[in-house]
Amino acid sequence: EVQLVESGGGSVQAGGSLRLSCAASGFTFSSSAMKWYRQGPGNQRELVATVSSDGGTTYYADSVKGRCTISRDNAKSMMYLQMNDLKPDDTAVYYCYVSRGFRNYWGQGTQVTVSS
Repeated sequence: EVQLVESGGGSVQAGGSLRLSCAASGFTFSSSAMKWYRQGPGNQRELVATVSSDGGTTYYADSVKGRCTISRDNAKSMMYLQMNDLKPDDTAVYYCYVSRGFRNYWGQGTQVTVSS
C-alpha cells in the first residue's frame, strides 16, 4: 500500500523558513518522480515543485522559484521542501504526491501558515 506522510509544517512570520518532509512507503521510491502541491484557502490545488527519480532534475512554480528547494533521499525514501523567505501567500496545506501506473497518491497534507 502506497503511503505518503508529510510533516514539518507550522506557523511562521513572513521571511521565515520551514522544511517540509514526506516519508514514502509501499512503492519503489527511487524509481518515482515526486511532487509537492499546495492548496491555499479558497484556492485550487497547485503544483509547487517536482523532482525526478534520481533527484537530478527539478521544477519550480514561478511563485516559489528562488525561495524553495526540493530534494530527496532515496536511501531513506524521503522527499523534502526547504522553503525560505516565506510570504503570507504561501499559506496553504502542502501535499506530497506520486503517480504510480494509472493511480495518483496524496499524503494527508501539512499546514503552513505565514503571518505578516
